[in-house]
Amino acid sequence: MSVSEFLRFYAATDVGKVRDHNEDNFLVDKKLSLFVVADGMGGHAAGEVASAIAVRAVHEEIRREKELLDDYVAGATGASKVTTKDIVALLEHAVQRACSKIHQEAASDPTKRGMGTTLSALLVLGHQGFIAHVGDSRIYLARGARTQQVTEDHTVYNELVKRGKLTREQIEKVQQKNAITRAVGVYERVEVDTLVIELIGGDTLVLASDGLHGYLESPEELNGPLSLEGDASVKALVDLANSRGGRDNITTIVIKVGAEGAVDAAEAKRAALKRDVLANMALFARLTERELLRVMQAVQVREFKEGEVVIREGDRGDELFIVLEGKVRVSRGDQTITHLGPGEHVGEMALIRSVPRSATVTAVGGAAVLIAIRRADFFEILRKEHEVAVKMLWQFLGVLADRLDQTNSELHEMKRERAAEDLTAEIFPEVDVESIAPGPPNA
Repeated sequence: MSVSEFLRFYAATDVGKVRDHNEDNFLVDKKLSLFVVADGMGGHAAGEVASAIAVRAVHEEIRREKELLDDYVAGATGASKVTTKDIVALLEHAVQRACSKIHQEAASDPTKRGMGTTLSALLVLGHQGFIAHVGDSRIYLARGARTQQVTEDHTVYNELVKRGKLTREQIEKVQQKNAITRAVGVYERVEVDTLVIELIGGDTLVLASDGLHGYLESPEELNGPLSLEGDASVKALVDLANSRGGRDNITTIVIKVGAEGAVDAAEAKRAALKRDVLANMALFARLTERELLRVMQAVQVREFKEGEVVIREGDRGDELFIVLEGKVRVSRGDQTITHLGPGEHVGEMALIRSVPRSATVTAVGGAAVLIAIRRADFFEILRKEHEVAVKMLWQFLGVLADRLDQTNSELHEMKRERAAEDLTAEIFPEVDVESIAPGPPNA
């Protein structure tokens, strides 16, 4: 049963305590499981126009492809060839259509010139949440005790933080630090951030304009309001923003996954384990939470029975494997080299080049659950996520350097052993070494 069939959602928007009109817009479509928050900008009420066009355009494009969405959900049972990439492409296309329509509207009316809007959209299909995001509205995910922001703000402040050129104290003094660096409609096209996350029973997602999240010191401040049921949760969030100033329009949507009180503890535990295993690997050690989610989107979890071969020596492979649960044996010929347990990995060279596998890997001691990352998916991340690419390639160089140091140490030790002086005569001076040395056959 897909989680998209058990969604509870609540929405609210408020003008706040300072503004005289509301430039935010939002959408909730129960049939599509589509949720959108847009925060418009521009004079003469143009921001309200921009956000309204964006919400309507995205809705129209997604609704037009309802059959595609249904085929994707049916594909979980093998009945469709619609892929995750197809759904991501649909979301990107919908946002670009919205961008084009807003830009055309602004071009035809000088009073609306330069108008635009932020946009954060969530589409739930089966067990997955598809996200498209532009600007500084946000989407949060609360799972168990962890609440995290899963979108990245497109603001001057965030760009300066990422570049690390200034301290946070220095950035606070920068004028226009909250100016957004991307918006839907200002130009004819816009770069859209996309993300796919696995959803489990008990998850809660929050879409929020900056009129709400601008007053949060940390994502954990959402936990209190989110513990409430029904419309009380969104009312509490709006009241929180207003109690702290209410200087901007406030819009939020809360989506709770699964029936009330239902928590898939087993899936939550496995998701947390997968996240922790990846985070503790040298290759992904420097990634942020959002970047880890991006990597988790690209991995597959596979189960291997006792004695089942994961990697066969001599085969050409294109996958890195990380042990999630259980144990595997690494062998060359009939000789066991080592055993690997949770958090350990094998086959990382397959991510960058196609060469024959140097060893065989087999599940032992019962079933083993492994995370697999394919070379094609790894390259896709490198192409689309430039900052992630720099971090991972830098870490990969470190892994290769460590491997080279280890190999050099082993070679040095082998040479030292071969060059070792024979001290038998000194240790046992009374023994005639030549008399006990093996002679020729039949000697």
